[in-house]
Amino acid sequence: MITGVLFAVLAGLLLGLYALPEKFTKDFEFENTWSMFFAINTFVVPNIAAFLLIDGFADVLGAIPSNVLIAMIVSSVAWGIGAMMWGKAINYIGLSLGFSIFIGTIILVGSLIPFFVGGIPATNVFLTILGGLVVVLIGVMANGKAGILRQKDEEGAKAEGDQKSGSMATGILIAIVGGLLATGFSFANSYGAEIIDQASQAQGNASWKSAIAVMYVIYMAGGVAIAVYFIQQLTAKKLWGKFKTPHLGKNIMLTSIMGVFNFAASVVFAYAAFKLGKELGGSVGYAIFNTACVVTAIVSGLITKEWVKASSKAKNSLYLGLSCMVIGILIIAYSNTLAS
Repeated sequence: MITGVLFAVLAGLLLGLYALPEKFTKDFEFENTWSMFFAINTFVVPNIAAFLLIDGFADVLGAIPSNVLIAMIVSSVAWGIGAMMWGKAINYIGLSLGFSIFIGTIILVGSLIPFFVGGIPATNVFLTILGGLVVVLIGVMANGKAGILRQKDEEGAKAEGDQKSGSMATGILIAIVGGLLATGFSFANSYGAEIIDQASQAQGNASWKSAIAVMYVIYMAGGVAIAVYFIQQLTAKKLWGKFKTPHLGKNIMLTSIMGVFNFAASVVFAYAAFKLGKELGGSVGYAIFNTACVVTAIVSGLITKEWVKASSKAKNSLYLGLSCMVIGILIIAYSNTLAS
């Protein structure tokens, strides 16, 4: 159990840090950086990892029942669309608020999805998990409030509140819908993990390699939806020429690091869910994974001085949010000891 929790936290750390290299790309617009990252992340890294590390990988894929594969592909495409909506929401409401609402929705809904797939655990375990989720969500809301306050501090008192209210409402709606779609990741992992693990081990692979096979299906399917979106954006905004820059080599290296960290985070999470067990791996592990991700992203933002201009009121709300999320993680982790 402790191993599973630690791996879930490690996965959250990796996911919380993966976007950091984006700050150092040059001559790229948002669409250039993130389209290159997603191309490497969803197509290049999964293929290299799967075909290099998994023996008989083609046979592993062939052993997945068609109904399971279709369900995983459909839910993974939904995850890809949700990830794109997250990016759009950030354009409306900013990173802090967009991150909090999107991940908050994922934690709440995504942590409950495995119960519909594998059944609800004992009442005391289930109520403890719900209690931990409530504390986490209080933290998410406090982070969102901190983000709004920080935006006001940085922009100053402007008479644009009424003009931006429509955009704020639209951004919040996009973040919520995107978060709901992104829970397709949790469903795909819960639905296909056990079957793929059996197929992988039948080829003589170690159990941890099954997580790579699961993420291969999710990332490749989700990557199709993401690719369609960015091709449209790059074409509409005439940004293809931006890839011709003296800094292209450095940008490829940075986005490759992002891709490796992001894919590794998902693989480590899948392994954590496996170690936590069928009953609670997808729910407990998923909540810990995403909460650790948010905490890591916020702490890295503090270290890189993103909050240097924020007021004490904004920072206090942020610290309250961080505290609640850490406490929520501990409560959710404790639920797994009740189950065992």
